[in-house]
Order: sequence, then C-alpha cells, then structure tokens
Amino acid sequence: MEDGYQNRTAFIKGAKDIAKEVKRQASKKVGRSVDRMSDEYSKRSYSRFEEDDDDDYPMQGSQDGGYYRGDSQAANDDEGGHSDSTEGHDEDDEIYEGEYQGIPRADSGKGSLAGGPGSVGAGAQQFKDIGVSEAERRKDQEELAQQYETILQECGHGKFQWTLYFVLGLALMADGVEIFVVGFVLPSAEKDMCLSEPNKSMLGLIVYFGMMVGAFLWGALADRIGRRQSLLISLSINSVFSFFSSFVQGYSTFLFCRLLSGVGIGGSIPIVFSYYSEFLAQEKRGEHLSWLCMFWMIGGIYASAMAWAIIPHYGWSFQMGSAYQFHSWRVFVLVCAFPSVAAIAALSAMPESPRFYLENGKHDEGWMILKQVHDTNMRAKGYPERVFSVTTIKTVKQMDELVDTGTDTPVWQRYRLKIMSLSQQMRKNILACFSPEYKRTTFMLMAVWFTMSFSYYGLTVWFPDMIKYIQKQEYESKTKTFTKERVEHVTFNFTLENQVHRQGHYFNDKFLNLKMKSMVFEDSVFEECYFEDITSTHTFFRNCTFIASLFYNTDLFKYRFVNCKLVNSTFLHNKEGCMLDFSDDFNNAYMIYFVNFLGTLAVLPGNIVSALLMDKIGRLRMLAGSSVISCVSCFFLMFGNSESGMIALLCLFGGISIASWNALDVITVELYPSDKRTTAFGFLNALCKLAAVLGISIFQSFVGITKALPILFAAGALAAGSFLATKLPETRGQVLQ
Repeated sequence: MEDGYQNRTAFIKGAKDIAKEVKRQASKKVGRSVDRMSDEYSKRSYSRFEEDDDDDYPMQGSQDGGYYRGDSQAANDDEGGHSDSTEGHDEDDEIYEGEYQGIPRADSGKGSLAGGPGSVGAGAQQFKDIGVSEAERRKDQEELAQQYETILQECGHGKFQWTLYFVLGLALMADGVEIFVVGFVLPSAEKDMCLSEPNKSMLGLIVYFGMMVGAFLWGALADRIGRRQSLLISLSINSVFSFFSSFVQGYSTFLFCRLLSGVGIGGSIPIVFSYYSEFLAQEKRGEHLSWLCMFWMIGGIYASAMAWAIIPHYGWSFQMGSAYQFHSWRVFVLVCAFPSVAAIAALSAMPESPRFYLENGKHDEGWMILKQVHDTNMRAKGYPERVFSVTTIKTVKQMDELVDTGTDTPVWQRYRLKIMSLSQQMRKNILACFSPEYKRTTFMLMAVWFTMSFSYYGLTVWFPDMIKYIQKQEYESKTKTFTKERVEHVTFNFTLENQVHRQGHYFNDKFLNLKMKSMVFEDSVFEECYFEDITSTHTFFRNCTFIASLFYNTDLFKYRFVNCKLVNSTFLHNKEGCMLDFSDDFNNAYMIYFVNFLGTLAVLPGNIVSALLMDKIGRLRMLAGSSVISCVSCFFLMFGNSESGMIALLCLFGGISIASWNALDVITVELYPSDKRTTAFGFLNALCKLAAVLGISIFQSFVGITKALPILFAAGALAAGSFLATKLPETRGQVLQ
C-alpha cells in the first residue's frame, strides 16, 4: 500500500513538472494557443491519475456522498485520527492557481475541457461554461454550509472556542479603547498643542474617519486573503501608529498618527464577528457573539480606569527644554496600545477560519483546522479517544481570477498586477452585495445601521457636552466683577481665578509667579507693570493699554491680547508651547473619566440580557424591541436639568441600546454568505462611522441652545430604525451561509 502511494505521489509531481516546463517553453515560442494546449495536457494527466486512483484506492464512500469513515475503518484509526485527506501533501511544493491541489476526490475530475482552441463554438462554449461554473459554485456553497454545520456539531463547543473568544475579545477591546482615547486626552492635548476650536473638533472626529476607511478596506480584504491575516495586519498598523502618536509633538503629525491608528483598528469589528461566527454551531452562535460584545465594554472601562489613574498625575512626565514635552496624557496614549499588542501576540497562535479555506478550495488546510478544534475540545472534556470521523469536506469550485505573471516580468510589475487583481476582486465582492439577491437586504441594513449609529453616537457625545455646559454655567454664575478699580504699587503673588476687571488702572504693580485662570481684563490700563513667571488658562486682555511694562518668562502670547495697545513694552524669554497645569482641571478631569466609566459599565446588564435571550426570542425581536425602548427613553432626557440627572439618563440609554447593537452584529453576520461576509460587514460598519460623524457634528451644535431638537432627532432615527428592522429576515435557527 505504501509503495503504491509513493508511486502515485511521484506521478503527480512528475506530471506537474512536465506541465510547467511545457507551459514555460510554449509561452516563449508560440504564445497563448500552446499555453492552452499545455493546460489541457496537465488536466488530462491529472484526470488519468484520478481514474487510476479511483480504481486502486476507493475511499469516497457510497454514491449518496458519504463524507465519513465506516465503523470498521474508524475503529482501526490511531488516537490522532490521521485522515487520508492529508496524505501525499508536500508542503514544499508551490501551489499555482489552476493546478492540482490536495488529494483527489470523487468530484474533482469533472472539469475536463469541452473543446480545443480551434473549436468553432469556442466563444459560446466559454460563456456557457461560466454559467455552469457559477451554478456549480452556488450548489457547492449550499452543500458546504449544511455539511459544515454538521461538522461543527461533531467538534462541539469547548476549550478551543473559549480560547478564541478571549483572543478575539482583546481585538474588540482595542476597538473600544480607540473610541475613548482622543476624548480623554483632548482637555490636556489642547493645552499642550495650543489647539483652536476647529482643531479640537477635527481631532475629536479624526478617529471616526480613520475607522470608516479601515472598516471598508479590511472588511473587503478579509474575504480575499483571510480573516486572521487581515486582522493581524490591521492590529499591527493600529499598534505602530498608536505608539508613534504618544511621542510626536506637532498637531499635524499627531492627527496623522491617530488617523492611521483608526484605519488599523477599523477592521476589528467586521473581522472579529465574522471570524468567530465561523467556529460556532447554530445553537451557540447568537449567545456567544453577544458575549463577545462585552469586550467592547471592557475596552471602555479599561480606557476610563487608565485615564483616571494616569492623566491627572502630572509627575508622570518629563521635558527636554520647552521644545519637547512628554506629559502624562502621552503615557496614557501609550498604555492604550497594550490591548492591540496583546491581541496580535495571542492571535499569532490561532489558526485561520476553516470556512474561509473551504470556500477557497483549500480542503486539506480546512480539514486540519477542524480536526484541531475537535481534538482540543475532546481532550478538554475528557474524551481523548474520540476520533474526528470526517474524511472529506465539500469545497467550493473556484473561478480563475489571478493574473499570470511570468518569470520575465519585473518584480515591481508583478506586485502591481497582483494589487490590481486583488482590487478588482474586492470591488467585485462589494458590488455583489448589491446584486438582485442581496440588494434589498443590504439597503435595509444600511438604513438600520445608519439610524442607530446617528442617534447612539450623537447622544453619547451630547451627554458629556451637556454636563460640561451645566458645569460651565454653574462656574460662570460665581464670577466676580470689579469695575473702575485703581491699584498702585501692589505685588500679586497668589492665584487669580474667575474674575472680570473692567476700566481698571494699574500703576507700578508686580505680578509674580502666579496663575491666572479664567481672568478677563477689559478697557484697562497697565502702566510700568512687571509680569514674571505667569501661567494662564482662559485669560484674555481686551481693549487694554500697556505702557512701559515688562513681560518675563510668561505664557501670555499675542492671541491673549485682543485689540490692545503696547507702548514701550517688552517681552523677554516667553514660554514656548502651551504649558499644562493639571490642577486647573483636576476635578473636571476626574468627573469626565467617572462619567464615561459609569456610562460604559451601565451596558453590562444589557449585554447579559441580550446574550441570554438572543437565541430564545430571536434576533429581530431583540433588535426592534430594544430600539423601541431606547426611543421611548429619549424623552426622559427632557428632565435632565442637573449634572447627576444627566449621568443617570446616560446610563439608562446606554444600558438599553446595547442590546440593539448586539442583535444587529449577529444578524449582519448571518445574512451574508461566507465569501461576502466581512465585505458586507465592513461596508456597513464604515457607514456606521459616517453616521457617527454626522450625529456628533449635528448634536454638538445644539449644546447650550436647545435640548428638544437633539432628542427629537435621536427618537425619530431610532423609531425609523426599529420599524425597518422588522422587515429584515429572521436568521435564528439557520445554518451559516
């Protein structure tokens, strides 16, 4: 038996070598026609071998498609469950598109040539073959879906899935952290980089733009090169640019690094849910995908806790002169890259999705991974003697789409052609989501994703801004005003805070080593005054006159003097950059972190409820029901007139709406086939980020003006989303397409 098998392997290798040599020589001499003849020769060689193999080594079972070992054969297998499906595979051999791959199977010899290159009806036959191939591919996908579900049932749910759960959870946690990073560092970064209001707004939105591009790009790429590989690349980009952003000093470079960091992490959500779903059996899928959503919450809690512990501690910083400053908020940015780095390290030990391999015709690789899942779970459950009984798995017929790059082609041109081919395949996959079969589903999901994201992100950013506005109003109500005061020969060496001085006259006064916070001087005169070691925050001089005054080592820059006259006045050794003083916003910083911590923690009950009920009441009921309750809860926002009231309403809204997000993630995964799953999910998640940008921009514009319009916008969007959600098909109890 072994000698026969070695002869069989040698024959395959020889046929492959002959076919490749004929093709190489023919391409130089006579062109494409001989290329087609060499392809025919190669295929006939394999067909000849397959016929011999079917006679000498029958292993496929009965005509009804037996995919499993017979009882007698299974009893004689060793403990490792070694399958004939993996024999004869030489890992050192190069595999080329269109060549023989893997072991022979009963359905592998059906694709012989219909006619030679000189056939009269070659063109018509070619189009006919394309139609037949597409029909065969569709049939193969349906058969694979059914068999794959049966195999997952045999593999069981155990140690392997739980290990993958925590690994992919780290990637999802990194996405949750990324959302909060800029919001937490903005109060400190705006002073460190002297940011204007437009620059602050752009810095707050840039991560969403990056995640929008990343979701679209990595989602489409994961259907072509694999879930694991795409996720590793995207997380690596996120880690690298998160690390760089903690050290760069300029606003533009920091903005660029955060943009690329967002592009990297944008692939996390569409890939993670698709990847994990392909290891879950039907009855476990909804529940465990909902449990996976908890890591997004954990990411928010991690970011809040790290900000609370690091940013207010100004001692965690150093500076090299006044040009390079590394304050504690930069330490926080660095620490926030840890979940992404940990996810990369853990993901390196996990296999690719076997469903992706089988969809792309890689039978042996998919079989080995499923066997690994089975053996890992059985050993953990105390049944190491159980053997993986599957011998052959249905694979999907492949359509040749790769560009042939000969050995004479320059390297740069080969890569260019490969990138162009990959781009065309990704574009084709995206357009397939709008084909007649999926067009209605795609447009309905687009509407649901957009309305939910618009209302959720708009309100969650509007809440903290409203809290800040309430705090600002309370602070301004305590402002002290001084009018027409005359101060002479006085030394100020204490903190000046929250005061307005109008039409004052200051003669020969000294302002030494003090802090000015929220100080405003209007229509005042400073004559022969001396300012030294001044640190200021929200301090301005309007329509003032300075006569023979000296400024030494202060941060009173030109933009703080509005319509002022400087007569014989001098500035010496001005401080560079915007100096940070954490004590100014110490209490406010803690309040921001505490509010976000509570808001993130509030989604825990919603996560638990959705996980326990997802497979019991169905995805649509969960999605529509949670959206309706969220819509109703919006009207309670009208009663949030205090700081504590707004925090309580924030927690209520977050806890209810999270169930909608979990159901939407699950139903999006299950409505698309495996070869389009991450592409469709990535496109919808990119639309989600676009809606988030619009929601944040619109809702922020109403802060301090009115509460009615943001509430009506959010409630209307949620009502529309819940109505459209009821029109989607229910996916509970269905096999993964």
